[in-house]
Amino acid sequence: MRDALDRAAAICAQRGVRLTELRRRVLELVLDRHAPVGAYDILERLSAERGRVAPPTVYRALDFLVSQGLVHRVDSRNAFVGCVRAEAPHRACFLLCGECGAVAELVDPELETAIVGLARRAGFEITRQIVEIEGRCAACRAREAHP
Repeated sequence: MRDALDRAAAICAQRGVRLTELRRRVLELVLDRHAPVGAYDILERLSAERGRVAPPTVYRALDFLVSQGLVHRVDSRNAFVGCVRAEAPHRACFLLCGECGAVAELVDPELETAIVGLARRAGFEITRQIVEIEGRCAACRAREAHP
């Protein structure tokens, strides 16, 4: 995780924005989970560490991290996950396990090209794209096959 945090700091420095200590800690709390984490889960953990923390403080930090592409919002879960390719802007697709809650981010230029092409042919301009696919991850499927 330290590598991801250092990479995030370098990305922010390169972009001329500040990864403050609070933003870094919120990012760390998101990266600490292998499943989407909600803002109120982050708020509880921060409050346990620092005393009372106001919800807008967490939401501002999350908004910053999303705007910099360091985390993604998973709308169907009303939660956040760390980005696997924060260095370059991209449109991600998420595979969400309905059993264990795990999430995997897929970045596929062919999928992105296909979606943009389909939208263009329909005369549609994409302003925001979220692709979330729910199912069962390989680990959950393996547990069922080998109880």
